[in-house]
Amino acid sequence: MATTQFWKPGTLGPGSSLDRASGEEAAVVASAPISGFLSLQAQRERLPIFKHKEKLLHCVEKYPVVIVVGQTGCGKTTQIPQYLHEAGWSSDGNVIACTQPRRVAVTSVATRTATEVGSVIGEEIDEAHERSVYTDLLFAVLKKILRKRPSLRIIVSSATLDAAAFLDYFTSNASVDAATIVSLEGRAYPVEIAYLNEPTSDYVRKAAETVISQGRGDILVFLTGREEIDRCLEELMETLPSLPKNLAHLQLMALHSGLSTAEQMQVFEPSAPNSRKASVTIEGIKYVIDCGYVKIRTYDPTVGISSLTIVPTSQASAVQRAGRAGRTSSGFCYRLYPPSAFERLPHVSLPEICRTELTSPILQLKALGIDNMMKLEWLTLPPSQTIAQALSSLVTYGAMTEDGHLSLLGQKVAEIPLEVKLACMLFSSKDYQCGEEILTIAAMTAVQDIFIIPDGAAGALAELERRKFIAEEGDHLTLLNAQEVHAAVWYTD
Repeated sequence: MATTQFWKPGTLGPGSSLDRASGEEAAVVASAPISGFLSLQAQRERLPIFKHKEKLLHCVEKYPVVIVVGQTGCGKTTQIPQYLHEAGWSSDGNVIACTQPRRVAVTSVATRTATEVGSVIGEEIDEAHERSVYTDLLFAVLKKILRKRPSLRIIVSSATLDAAAFLDYFTSNASVDAATIVSLEGRAYPVEIAYLNEPTSDYVRKAAETVISQGRGDILVFLTGREEIDRCLEELMETLPSLPKNLAHLQLMALHSGLSTAEQMQVFEPSAPNSRKASVTIEGIKYVIDCGYVKIRTYDPTVGISSLTIVPTSQASAVQRAGRAGRTSSGFCYRLYPPSAFERLPHVSLPEICRTELTSPILQLKALGIDNMMKLEWLTLPPSQTIAQALSSLVTYGAMTEDGHLSLLGQKVAEIPLEVKLACMLFSSKDYQCGEEILTIAAMTAVQDIFIIPDGAAGALAELERRKFIAEEGDHLTLLNAQEVHAAVWYTD
């Protein structure tokens, strides 16, 4: 196997005079150490955010909006809600809510916070970072509420956000004391950044090679999706038997949306004795391998089609990825691209609200009584064509009247967590006396892929079995056929 060539910051790269140690992006990214040998209170006090506790509470008392910027692992998400609770902000029936854009983040953060406060997960602690479309909607609604309810406090925290943009948003059309920025400096362990000398034609294979070449410590590999993760794992599994015993103790673990919640949470379990993980964001990560790409969903309002596209990640995301290393000791981040490629990356990713279909979000806004979409104070204004297409779709589905108000059907649809088309189909099925079948189809569409087709000869046999379910009328009836056969077998057994 070829040796992976990297160069480190602070040294001159091949054919380049760039000194990464003095570049705009700091060569050191760190996060707080968490040790099982310390008491929970001692662990909390060692977090970088702890020394800013009084300043944070003062800012929350004085300003309606506080924008907190700090490196990954400094304690923003787990500690700020606790500081507010301890200061009395949750008394008299008030609620402290923390939002996260992903399910795994919600679960892990809520579990950690519940452990520290000594409560049972799910009973007292409920759990913005990357800007999802609903994050932007939440900001717009909260800004409207803030005008009517001055006692409300909003805290926006992230390791990557553009703090100045958020400050401008919350201070526009408001007093100068409407918002402030708090920067949480403080780094416990350094993370060295290393780059490839030359671009690689196969970053999945290069990621596998880099995993094999690392020393002791858990390894986190950033790839773009399930297919790349599976291929990387296959390459590692093929290589492990030929490695020396001291290098063969890798627990290979995947984390992607196609896994169940239980499978996703396995990566947060401690490593087995004499082994180490190659997986995702967990305590003990020492090495991060960054492919430099991300898979995002884009929407074309002209044809009404969404598609998944692999694009270069942003500089802000690359810095955040690096910050996943070094929580318990100094760490390393290997970027599978040259430094010149990093300089060409966009500073931040395009917000999801500018590249997604907006029918469901706009329905939710209308259900809240917000009818004029163009007068809403968006953090980033989505394309007008996307808004127009969404409004037109709501009228077509019967969820909105021609004058722009929600119909009775639209009011019902807004109350259930389903895609608008599916929800309208469910409510309309009563007229055609096919509610049970439509409910089954709607549930089956929530599964990423109900058919598993393995490689090789077994895959050919599996494909033959799959064809037995196919309906000429389309994929929806194919899903219905598969569920009905499964149910028949289930009850027979």
